Amino acid sequence: MSKKNKTAENNKQEFIFQKKNYLFMFIGLGCIALGFILMSGGGSDDPNVFNPEIYNFRRIRLAPTLVLIGLGIEIYAILLNPHSQKK
Repeated sequence: MSKKNKTAENNKQEFIFQKKNYLFMFIGLGCIALGFILMSGGGSDDPNVFNPEIYNFRRIRLAPTLVLIGLGIEIYAILLNPHSQKK
């Protein structure tokens, strides 16, 4: 019986990511989603009419920057090690 108890203690599974990792992942996901929402729109109802609104600052600069920032946050969240202690 004592061997089974020892192996049960050694096999205690732990999640790879902790609460801090998931928090940063959701923040990154929110940034990516906001970027894609800001990119949408700007089209025209009539396909024969050009709408220059598609080339405004929000769709060309702001939205892709938010998506890239969100991806950077996701990479940081994956690489973050919450178990490390600063000395």
